[in-house]
Amino acid sequence: MDYKNTLNLPQTSFPMKAGLPQREPEMLARWDEMGLYGLLRQQSAGRPKFILHDGPPYANGNIHMGTAFNKVLKDFIVKSRQMAGFDAVYVPGWDCHGLPIEYQVTKNLGDEACHKSQIDIRRRCRKYAEKYIDIQRDEFVRLGVLGDWPDPYLTMKYSYEAAIAREFCRIYAGGGVYRSKKPVHWCMDCRTALAEAEVEYHDHKSKSIFVAFRLVDDLGPKYPELAGRDVSLVIWTTTPWTIPANLAVAANPELEYAAVEHEGKVYIMAARLAPLNMEAFGFQGWRTLCAVDPLDLEGKKAKHPLYDRLSVGVLADYVTLEAGTGLVHTAPGHGREDYDTGRRYGLEPFAPVDDDGRFTAEAAPFEGQNVFEANEAIIAALREAGALLAVEEISHSYPCCWRCKQPVIFRATPQWFISMEENDLRARSLKAIQNDVRWVPAWGRERIHGMIENRPDWCISRQRSWGVPITVFRCQGCGETVLTPEMAQKVVAAFEAEGADAWFTRSVAEILGELAVCPICGGHDLAKDNDILDVWFDSGCSQAAVLEAHPQLTWPADMYLEGSDQHRGWFHSSLLCAMATRGAAPYRQVLTHGFVVDGDGRKMSKSLGNVIAPQKVIDQYGAEILRLWVAAEDYTVDIRLSNDILKQLAEAYRRIRNTMRFMLGNLHDFDPQAHAVAPDQMGQMDRLMLHRLQELIGRVRKGYEDFAFHACFHGLHNYCVVDLSGFYLDVLKDRLYTCAPDDPARRAAQTVLYHTLSAMVRLAAPILSFTAEEVWDYLPGAKDMGQSVHMAALPQVEAALLDAELAGRWARLLELRGAVNKAMDLARKDKIVGNSLEAKLTLAAEGDLADFIAENAAVLQEITMVSQLELAPALANPTLKSEETPGLLIGVTPSGHQKCARCWTRLESVGQLPDLPELCERCAAVVRQVGLAADGA
Repeated sequence: MDYKNTLNLPQTSFPMKAGLPQREPEMLARWDEMGLYGLLRQQSAGRPKFILHDGPPYANGNIHMGTAFNKVLKDFIVKSRQMAGFDAVYVPGWDCHGLPIEYQVTKNLGDEACHKSQIDIRRRCRKYAEKYIDIQRDEFVRLGVLGDWPDPYLTMKYSYEAAIAREFCRIYAGGGVYRSKKPVHWCMDCRTALAEAEVEYHDHKSKSIFVAFRLVDDLGPKYPELAGRDVSLVIWTTTPWTIPANLAVAANPELEYAAVEHEGKVYIMAARLAPLNMEAFGFQGWRTLCAVDPLDLEGKKAKHPLYDRLSVGVLADYVTLEAGTGLVHTAPGHGREDYDTGRRYGLEPFAPVDDDGRFTAEAAPFEGQNVFEANEAIIAALREAGALLAVEEISHSYPCCWRCKQPVIFRATPQWFISMEENDLRARSLKAIQNDVRWVPAWGRERIHGMIENRPDWCISRQRSWGVPITVFRCQGCGETVLTPEMAQKVVAAFEAEGADAWFTRSVAEILGELAVCPICGGHDLAKDNDILDVWFDSGCSQAAVLEAHPQLTWPADMYLEGSDQHRGWFHSSLLCAMATRGAAPYRQVLTHGFVVDGDGRKMSKSLGNVIAPQKVIDQYGAEILRLWVAAEDYTVDIRLSNDILKQLAEAYRRIRNTMRFMLGNLHDFDPQAHAVAPDQMGQMDRLMLHRLQELIGRVRKGYEDFAFHACFHGLHNYCVVDLSGFYLDVLKDRLYTCAPDDPARRAAQTVLYHTLSAMVRLAAPILSFTAEEVWDYLPGAKDMGQSVHMAALPQVEAALLDAELAGRWARLLELRGAVNKAMDLARKDKIVGNSLEAKLTLAAEGDLADFIAENAAVLQEITMVSQLELAPALANPTLKSEETPGLLIGVTPSGHQKCARCWTRLESVGQLPDLPELCERCAAVVRQVGLAADGA
């Protein structure tokens, strides 16, 4: 007779296989149809705000794995804060201006770009950005990220462009902006100045040279050994092309210098480096003539080796002994430190190089040559002049443009700057970093502190077309730059109406009206500045254009979250913009993550063939596995990704899903309102699981609060694998399947499953957003807590369900279970039994352990899932002598009883019941109760 129809077997339409690539789009369509994000805003009215301000990605291509990681990480925070009781508004945004987009537009145009007007380029850039905003928006939504996608913030919206102009004008009015000719990073390929955040460093091979600058001033009066001698200052440089711009030679006043002689010529350099350098020059038989005080070199003149002009001796404390000669070639037009030194000594920032990186007529005979290509010609000229002492090739880190990847140069050009010293911007920013912001990880504080502490004034001007212009006017009459507060209001109003294009389509008179008059000389001939604001200024203004302007957001933000490179990017520019105009940091806390690398820790690149596209992962596994990867990794370091890692995560997901599916299946006939059992009516194993559930809730909630999402994932995964699948659910099957449907013991087990699954699905929802929603549809009573799982609250720890004494006792019971499982494995290996229900278990122990086993014999039999358990004073031939539990002997032998056809337990009562001889007494009672004995006969 088949008793299967008398069992309470799991029943659910919750699918066995996830089918994530197919089901996830259906879930997204459902969220969109129900207006889930809007429902969350309605539900959250009046709650305290938690605002994560989105750092805007560039709208210039499909998203990559790093972008996907960033957006999903933000989604974890927003969803977990929302479910923790906050109004977690998330307004995504895009950075639409600047070189990355204009570069692609002009690249696509090719030679035609030269014939396009500035306004035509701008319109094409806007169209290009709009295209990729739509593409990226769809890609972010596909990841399951909830936000105000219909109305994101865009730096090219008219209101945003007006806000940028307003912020610039405020800083200008406060005296924080100035124009000066000074060296900046210059990209010859893009023909624009670059900010620090737009420069990358790559390994580069260069020619380094040692050059003699012959002194024309006599050192003889102080140093008789040098009187009447041919004396030269020896410099070393890795940029031979800057030699035509040399105006000085710098020495460190704290170092020791020496004059050394070889074949009648005298060379001055740092005393410690002289032996190494003379060997590099191939000079044998040299000798030291005397020590030279560096203070005596200040102001001394030396002849430039290539031009009919003099270079002057100067002092600078940045000169070191790490390499070279201890004397530094100084070209104030081509180096930041050189420029500062030149200012102290009244030297002009001479830079005979044009926008294309070619020498001008001032650098004849190298006019028209690209500076890098001219290196060999300059070296040859130095050799011919007798000034070249040695040439070496070195590999070093060299600055390159972030967009075109070409090497950049330092070049003095007239640019606009925000002063770091005016209005104590640097000091106030450093104070805010130290005192007002929480940095996660903590090392972020020192990183950005060092950057702000050592950075030069901010070069905010760019020689491009696409962006917000620097809204100042120049009087053609008196030559002064003018921008009154009233003029600024006119400009901002024009931008609000027409966007920044108004600067390029309207005349000065049309923009300013009656204000188009120079306030200094009264002249009526004003011209607009041609430069564009640094794109980092654009994004740095988001705290004003978005946080302050959006009705659902607040200033400052609770959090900024981006990759660690943004310490010198968006975190940096946002801080400076906010401190300059509002005197406070725009964020309360800043969280950073590492970069996505491959499984071997290498940077992902097309050339290495190790790039994994988000869409490929989604198509194969579903976005849920990608989200699980984001949660599983420690984002404070570089994040590894490979096909093997994805396969492991897919397996971990399968375990979690199957565990939830099992619990759902066993709740098919459970009504929480009608069938729930109070904890004090439960057995101790059920109460233990409620205790452990509270521990899980506390652990995962803390993980969310601390942004330690890997702790959330591992906590949930381990709970499924160890506590549930590896223990409770395995033991519970007998009670769930074989007891009468309304048996209090079965209803107690279902109550625990219900509370467990209800808590787990909510704890998992910020991470496994699709799966949690799917489970929510099947969980009894779930919709009473919210139409969507994302509208439900995270579970709270119920202190009344915590029972430390019970947990301590069960720790000992589970230790015994572990020992029994080892013995059972040995018995199976030796073919003594097949499964545990075929076994008779004998335990022998003494003293306290024996008493503990005797007191808990029934529980031990249940959790070891054996048909019989006996206690014995001793065992002659134990299956296992436990090492973990000293004094415990375990014997495993076959049971001598028949197998119950329904529960498979081997019991003495099987075969003793005339009406149901195949069943044990317990199963027979259930079958009689449900009235199926006659039907089955």
